[in-house]
Order: sequence, then structure tokens, then C-alpha cells
Amino acid sequence: MIPFNALHAEPLWHLATRLGEAQILLPVVALIAFALYRQQATRTVAVRWVLLLGVATAITTASKLAFIGWGLGWPALDFTGFSGHSMYAAAFYPLLFAAMQPREGRAGQGAVIAMGSLLAALVGYSRIAVSAHSWSEVISGLTLGAMVSVGALAGRWPVRAQLSPLAPVLLLAWMALTPLKMPPNQTHTWVTRMALALADRAEPYTRQHLQNNPATAPLHNADEKKPAQ
Repeated sequence: MIPFNALHAEPLWHLATRLGEAQILLPVVALIAFALYRQQATRTVAVRWVLLLGVATAITTASKLAFIGWGLGWPALDFTGFSGHSMYAAAFYPLLFAAMQPREGRAGQGAVIAMGSLLAALVGYSRIAVSAHSWSEVISGLTLGAMVSVGALAGRWPVRAQLSPLAPVLLLAWMALTPLKMPPNQTHTWVTRMALALADRAEPYTRQHLQNNPATAPLHNADEKKPAQ
């Protein structure tokens, strides 16, 4: 039997975690949202989905900027910001599964939404498995993303997008191939650069600083001299 900790090193988790990357999910969000918007009955769902996802993205980014630039976290919960992968997965997969369901029906859509939620939870766990986030960051990210899905679907479901018969095949190919072929996501690098610029710092706050009392962490301001090597 493989030890539980050994599972964290399996390549499977590194593939699973890519299913929460914005660069992979957002093009599909745009396609599904456009298809829903074209239909009078689901136009409100599309608008709410895009707007709520934008708000959730802003909240997630702000939490990361606050920690990386100013060390604003929650040491007791090992919290340095919402998990973006978890948030996007929980905001995306339930809607995708609902919109792609072949037949309408509340019971059937409830089942596929549950499947999408389960996949989102798997993506969230993968962030822990690859040592990218803590439990508090994943759970908060999943919760924020779930609020997007619930808010988008509130008062209007079942929801089904009218797409070309070829669309599901293309979407499946996109979701299967991009985690393998697309270059690594650079979002964290961009957020780190933004945080350092806004906070006027030379070095970012890290999880180690959080655990060692970030308020007194020995970081250097951009105008301070670095110690001799």
C-alpha cells in the first residue's frame, strides 16, 4: 500500500491542480457565458456569472496582494489569501456541467452540478497535495467560488446552453490537452510583482514570515540597502 504522504508526490495531483488555472478556464467561461447570454431565458445567468466571477477574482487578488506586499494574513489558520485555483474551480465546474447537460430537468441538473462541485473539491485538494496552499486557503477559496455558482444559478435553473454538437468535443479536447501542453501559469509571478510595486518592497512576505510573526519579519524596503552577500 502506498503511504498517504506519497500520494502528494504523484504526477496526478500536478495535472489535477492545473484544472483550476485561470488561463485554462477563462476561455471556456467566455464561450459558455456567451452561449447563455444569447438565449433570452439564460441571459441573466450569464451576466450574474461573469459579474460575480469578476468580484471573486478581485477579492482573491486583493487577499494575495495584502499578504505578499504587507504581510496581512492569519497565522492561526495559516492563511495567506484565498486559493485562486480552488475559487475558479468552484465557480466554473458546476456551471459548466449544468450548461452542458444534454437534457433539462432539475433532478438531472442537481446531479451534474454535484459532479462539478466534486471535481472542484478535487482541484482544491490538489492544491494541498502539491504544497501550494493550506486547508484554510483552499476551503475559503472553494467557498468563495461556490458563492459565485450559487449566485449565478439562483432563481434560474435548470440551465442549458445551446451549443453546436461539435462544441462538447472541442471543450473536452481543450480541458484534456491544455493541462499537459500549456506553459505554466504566471499569475502568481504577476501578482507578486504588483504587490512589491504597490508596497514599495524588495522582497515578498512568505508563509515562513507568517509563521514567524509577519509584523516583525526582517523584510527590506525597496529603498533599503540589502545585506552584504
